Amino acid sequence: MRATGRVRLSRGILGRLRLASQGLAGSGFRSVAAAVRWMTAMQAQDLQASLWAVGQRVPGSRVADVRSALDRGEIVRSWPMRGTLHLLAPEDLKWMLAITSDRLIRGMAGRHRELDIDAADVDAAADTALQLVSGGAAASRAELFQAFEQAGQSTAGQRGIHLLGMLCQRGWLVQGPLAGNQQLVVAFDDWITESRVLDRADGIAEWLLRYLRSHGPATERDFSWWSGIPLTEVRTALARVSDQLVELKFEGTSYWLSPETAALLDDGVPAGRLVLALPGFDEFLLGYTDRALVLPPEHADKIVPGGNGVFRKTIVAGGQVVGTWDVSRSGKAAVVVPEPFDDVNGLRPAAQRSFELQAAKYRRFLGT
Repeated sequence: MRATGRVRLSRGILGRLRLASQGLAGSGFRSVAAAVRWMTAMQAQDLQASLWAVGQRVPGSRVADVRSALDRGEIVRSWPMRGTLHLLAPEDLKWMLAITSDRLIRGMAGRHRELDIDAADVDAAADTALQLVSGGAAASRAELFQAFEQAGQSTAGQRGIHLLGMLCQRGWLVQGPLAGNQQLVVAFDDWITESRVLDRADGIAEWLLRYLRSHGPATERDFSWWSGIPLTEVRTALARVSDQLVELKFEGTSYWLSPETAALLDDGVPAGRLVLALPGFDEFLLGYTDRALVLPPEHADKIVPGGNGVFRKTIVAGGQVVGTWDVSRSGKAAVVVPEPFDDVNGLRPAAQRSFELQAAKYRRFLGT
């Protein structure tokens, strides 16, 4: 259906609608598991950043709450798509892997030839790993790699991490509880005892619908890039679910979102003055192939200096990225320092006060 809101669309309005969809504006979510399940998948290649990404969406939560959810298996951290770590609901991992893993593994074939990994090596590594962790046991990555070496499977030159990745892609292993800032490896079926089963077409349709509800306004190309699912299949899925969504046209592009979020165009789009201190790799920025909607292109290099793939923490004001922030230590205390793009005028006084509240929220989250 087509939106008929009275608000004139702009980049700021679309950014604020995304904040609402993602639980960053409004009341947020009641629990860690609820936030992650709603988001469908959340960037988690940087563990500490992913903990704060969840914390920003669950009012009153602490870092221990997110870590405990991982330790209890209420959420999992694995590679469901793009070969990138994400947080997601445990019951979703197996059917997502069924959609994405074959294509991803084919894409790694050249690298696996370089590392001398073939199907027999993967099967042998699986046997070794499951002997180590089956029956509810857990192993560190170092212990797993030692077992590989003892079984004649070299782990040198990234060979070990590729073997581990293959075993996770095939649904034999998954990352389980935390040991400090590392995750232990466990047997998939021991750790995740209930998995949903969806065929490919139904799975892509559900995945797309959930993404557009949790990330919208977003485009079909955003989802295709984000999930790694070919655009032709995405378009077929969109035809199945478009009657459950609202279409917005902006600068010649169709954006899709939930009816509940679209209703804010009539009821009042929130977050006009909201300032947020988001972690690096947050879905608000990384969840889309085109980030120019919320990040002015002239400032993109300040988020990913030198294009090195490491995303800095961002300050978001009124639905737009307006700067970065960093943390230094003063004794045990975390000192949060804003670095606005406008290095002459800085943040406006009201925004500065709001950012200081965000800094205090971050320290409470960490317990410092």
